[in-house]
Amino acid sequence: MSEVWRFDAIGTRWQIETPQPLSGALRTRVEEMMDAFDRTWSRFRSDSLVSALAATGGSAPAPADAAPMLALYGELSHATAGAVNPLVAASLSALGYDPAYRLTPTGVTVPAPSAWTAAVSIADGRLRAAPGALLDVGALGKGRLVDIVGETVTSETGASATVDAGGDIRVWSSTERIGLEHPYDSTRVIGVWEVTDAALCASATNRRAWGEGLHHVLDARTGEPIDSVAATWAVSDSAMRADAASTALFFDGGAELAARWGVAWVRMFTDGRVEFSPGCPAELFTRRTSVNT
Repeated sequence: MSEVWRFDAIGTRWQIETPQPLSGALRTRVEEMMDAFDRTWSRFRSDSLVSALAATGGSAPAPADAAPMLALYGELSHATAGAVNPLVAASLSALGYDPAYRLTPTGVTVPAPSAWTAAVSIADGRLRAAPGALLDVGALGKGRLVDIVGETVTSETGASATVDAGGDIRVWSSTERIGLEHPYDSTRVIGVWEVTDAALCASATNRRAWGEGLHHVLDARTGEPIDSVAATWAVSDSAMRADAASTALFFDGGAELAARWGVAWVRMFTDGRVEFSPGCPAELFTRRTSVNT
């Protein structure tokens, strides 16, 4: 038997499964951690740290998450020739995905600033941002929070746990068989992946979509949504890295980066083709092609 705690946080549905119920004190700690993460990194909150820095520019004590997340963004940006960039907030807002959830495009696409490392940096223990440089950590932030929450739960309980944040899943001291949801039919899966002591993160253009061809996976160089890849899945020892890899796999260079990180992956194109990394252990039910990297 196991206990499942379900709740909503940071705009998605969470599920934490453990052998025994979590104490009220531990649940409160988890909720406080999630709120602190949201108050720091949410571009949808006017009172968040990133919103405050973008409003006027300046600096603030760097949160513990800042250095690892920005370092990973640096790798993502380099590997994808700038297609992944943490300053896509203005690009998303121009397409209608803004703090007010207008969901109506302005009609003008807005590329992200290519030299984002000049606008956002960490030095002497402080996070600095230029005026207007609004960070969006969507490419890996949820994975980072999955890691933090799960590590807190398992260290407190000394037991196994599975943390699922809207399809970004990490498993501790157990094994889960996870279905790979078809991006065009949520009642079907294109395969099953057995995951032990690892994270599986997915990204798909049917999630956070609000109109024909409008979704959250953008090419930062153009400010336009990607239209060639429909969904990606990546498995790594950390949810943050799996989350980052699942984003990178929408772009040229993503497969090579995953290979350097030792990340196994699957991706489905909009024409229905499915590719996977060499030796990928996922059981796939559709036509597929291995990719040599």
